[in-house]
Amino acid sequence: MFLDGVDLSDPRADVAAAQRRMAIVFQAFNLFPHMTAVQNVALAPRVVHGVPAAEADERASDLLHRVGLGGFGGAYPDRLSGGQQQRVAIARALAVRPRLLLLDEITSALDPELVGEVLAIVRDLAGGGITILMATHEMGFAKPVSDRVCFLDGGYVLEEGPPERILGDPTEDRTRRFLSRVIAAGRLT
Repeated sequence: MFLDGVDLSDPRADVAAAQRRMAIVFQAFNLFPHMTAVQNVALAPRVVHGVPAAEADERASDLLHRVGLGGFGGAYPDRLSGGQQQRVAIARALAVRPRLLLLDEITSALDPELVGEVLAIVRDLAGGGITILMATHEMGFAKPVSDRVCFLDGGYVLEEGPPERILGDPTEDRTRRFLSRVIAAGRLT
């Protein structure tokens, strides 16, 4: 994996410096339950990046507004729905101004009706130029927003290329079998 031309697998690479330019959102929200939404979002900028508290809080409020939670800055995670908690987690990741945003099945823990609101935010981020590496089973979403799709099987990249080819005319039997089940379930449009 390369980030800004640096091979992160090279033992001489400054991995810690690279990690400060990345952020990740997991399928589990991993919010601190004793902190409000603003506090969750402002924590990393303050602690890791040395941003003054007032500036970090202001940016946190702006990001919560951006993800549709402008009025929820003082709410604790147990008072938020799953979709709202995931949007706080996305705002938290964006608060460090990452070069690379890693998204790990961010909709899998959500009710189907909440998936759309989270995917709308990701679509907006992708359109805004942030580099996103996303693991997902939401093929209907991945196809229009991706520049490149990788199909993984058993921990290995089995097939990769443009989304139209991988999701429309894959070369590997395993990819075709997976997609036929997805199409049968109505999850690829």
